[in-house]
Amino acid sequence: MKKNECFPMTADRLGADLEGICIHEGMPVFVPGLLPGEGADIKIVKAEKRYAFGRMESRPDPVSPDRREPDCASYPRCGGCTGRHMSYEATLAAKRQQVEDCFRRIAGIETEVLPILGMDSPCGYRNKTSLPAGGTAEHPVLGFYAPRSHAVIPAETCPNAMPPANDLAAAFLGWMKAFRVEPYHEETRRGLIRHLVIRVNRKGESMVTVVANGSTLPHQQELIDALVPLGTVSLWLNENRAVTNVILSEKFHLIYGRETFTGRLFDLEFELSPASFFQVNPVQTEKLYQTAVDYAELKPTDLLCDVYCGAGTITLTMARHCREAVGIEIVEPAVENAKRNAVLNGISNVSFQAGKAEELLPRMVNDGLRPDVICVDPPRKGLDPAVIRAMAQAAPERIVYVSCNPATLARDAGLLRDEGYQVLKVQPVDMFCWTSGVETVVLLSQT
Repeated sequence: MKKNECFPMTADRLGADLEGICIHEGMPVFVPGLLPGEGADIKIVKAEKRYAFGRMESRPDPVSPDRREPDCASYPRCGGCTGRHMSYEATLAAKRQQVEDCFRRIAGIETEVLPILGMDSPCGYRNKTSLPAGGTAEHPVLGFYAPRSHAVIPAETCPNAMPPANDLAAAFLGWMKAFRVEPYHEETRRGLIRHLVIRVNRKGESMVTVVANGSTLPHQQELIDALVPLGTVSLWLNENRAVTNVILSEKFHLIYGRETFTGRLFDLEFELSPASFFQVNPVQTEKLYQTAVDYAELKPTDLLCDVYCGAGTITLTMARHCREAVGIEIVEPAVENAKRNAVLNGISNVSFQAGKAEELLPRMVNDGLRPDVICVDPPRKGLDPAVIRAMAQAAPERIVYVSCNPATLARDAGLLRDEGYQVLKVQPVDMFCWTSGVETVVLLSQT
């Protein structure tokens, strides 16, 4: 099989990115947009030794009953979603299958994966939208990067964005056009506007961060006048002159309004700064955290340890159900946010420690930390082996593992099995509708 060759193929199943997987002459071929049972002429765009990537050159025939007309003009050129050509129910089934496949293939664990918790209305759910700028001073655009590139695909509206994010983006783009504010160009490193980052809370307030290749913005008052009527209570300039793919630098300048605004989960409020991490889908986050609370089965006498606690959202949610909660987080500003959030919500039975989990948790366990329940919510790379060893040494009754990556989750579940912990429950949650991303909560208990 070689690049540019074309073959008729039929998709057997979906891959981890909701792409169709065809088997041609024994080799898997990954084809975006093709659904199981659909056939098409497939052109090979990249061929490796053990697999290949293809592109549909004809309309699918037959057409899957799960196929639907995408409801976004930028799809599929925009890299934000991978499943808008499918019914929502089909995306949920694919994500549940992905979790099940990872446990079986990676860890050799046969376990029931519960039906995924989806959204009643899977639109307008993202409370944070990051839009790269492109185009020219005369014709600037805001949008999203095309898959595997830095080409900006214009997006006038995003159906995933929580209101009023789309209106704010339109107002900002109008300001750029009116005053010919030049977008940044990576090739020449010239231009000013790199990204627009919009955070929205459930009250309709917004925190807007303009990421710029400079320390000031022209016509700042006009920008304030355009955004404030739409609910902006905090406007920041993030100065990022570095040659980097990282959106935000550490240099923030407050242009207007408050330094923070609040996000809400359940009856708790969380103070957010421009760099704070906060789950992007508040409706589904409550389902995710409620599942974690239910699985923890905390008693009033229990000690909880929350590892990778971020700004303390899970820690504070669980703290009201136990005697004491301890949070561990590597990002020091997040720890400071967590401490302020505890005060903001009147929760006094918590403490937070800043440091690397793989260094701090083993030291705390060696010093006598023996939690009844450990909750972990690691980054995509999963748990460091030192964390797993320390968890086993601490010997909690239950471990609640919250994961955004089914592959590393399954790997770690296998390692924890070797330490004497059995997987009892697996609950996927659809936090990122129309994408391939899936969050999962797993309960493990001592065997």
